[in-house]
Amino acid sequence: MSCCPLPAARRALAAAPTNGGCSQGIDHDWISVPAGTYRLGGEDDDANPHDGEGPVRDVRLSRFAIAATTVTNAQFEVFTRATGYRTEAERIGWSFVFHDLVAPTARKRRGRVAGLNRWTAVYGACWRRPGGRGSHIADRKDHPVVHISWNDATAYCAWSGTQLPTEAQWEAAARGGLVGAKLPWGDELTPAGRHMCNVWQGRFPLEDSAQDGFHGTSPVRSFPPNGYGLFDMTGNVWEWCADWFGTDPRTRGGHDPVGPAAGSRRVVRGGSFLCHASYCNRYRVAARTSNEPNSASSNIGFRVVTVGSTALLAGCDIAKLD
Repeated sequence: MSCCPLPAARRALAAAPTNGGCSQGIDHDWISVPAGTYRLGGEDDDANPHDGEGPVRDVRLSRFAIAATTVTNAQFEVFTRATGYRTEAERIGWSFVFHDLVAPTARKRRGRVAGLNRWTAVYGACWRRPGGRGSHIADRKDHPVVHISWNDATAYCAWSGTQLPTEAQWEAAARGGLVGAKLPWGDELTPAGRHMCNVWQGRFPLEDSAQDGFHGTSPVRSFPPNGYGLFDMTGNVWEWCADWFGTDPRTRGGHDPVGPAAGSRRVVRGGSFLCHASYCNRYRVAARTSNEPNSASSNIGFRVVTVGSTALLAGCDIAKLD
């Protein structure tokens, strides 16, 4: 079983129309992350040895600004209306939905995919219809957009004048100023019994007790932000990063690392509403995994960054930029 399903299919990506304006009037609520040296990576006993979380290393980063939340359905809708862009899931005609989130009226593809027993291939499932036909985002405009491939995310970035974060940028931001903590707020998942993120409670994958108030995605500001003011850096949805996935620490250290020069899978970080300590336990801030660039499912989304001097960013709405 996988916490992110395998790619639905391979399709050539039609490039989205590009406009040079910064963020196209979308308020991403930018948060500044200062230039400096950040201690990244982990050597946690809970880590999957194949994920390459370690070694712990010092990484120097230039200043950048990152969106306070993942891109929402409302924001992605602005993009599609302006450009006519259709996501890969829309063009392919189906996507993967976790088994108990499939809309009752949705039509399922026949057959099973090895290793994906709890995932269902659903006709019509896409960002507009996250559970398949019969579901809609009308009451989920402030939820993270899902069923988004890496290719779809970069198309949005090209149009909005933004970028996907590098893996190093993502982790530095996720830590929120803490050094060595397992989570964006400390080491305990529920300090003093308080739920700090949207992850699975109960017996995974059979029963989600939803003690945190949500089964499936939650609105993007439902839980407290980290020390930088960033929401959902753990849980809710996996977030695409710019980097190819690799485990060689030489490609993930130094100054502004961008990962391996090539690969077959892109990095995703942060875990999702499906993460549980008994299963993947990848909601820890150092945890990492990957997926193929044309993969999409009901628990993968993205957030964006922008870089450059204050002068270069003058056209953006960066109310919180230093």
